[in-house]
Amino acid sequence: MSYQNYVIAAYAVFVIVLGWDFVSTKLQIRRELRGARLRAAREAARPARDAELTR
Repeated sequence: MSYQNYVIAAYAVFVIVLGWDFVSTKLQIRRELRGARLRAAREAARPARDAELTR
């Protein structure tokens, strides 16, 4: 009795899951960085509230 097919399948599933984990993490980091850049741009474009408070 040989377990070769089982071992090959187990390694294949491991590599697929590991690859998906790597790719999904990279995509999440990219999405979060884009959101942070957009928020920073909105903050920079918004008029300063401090100027109104000092009048």
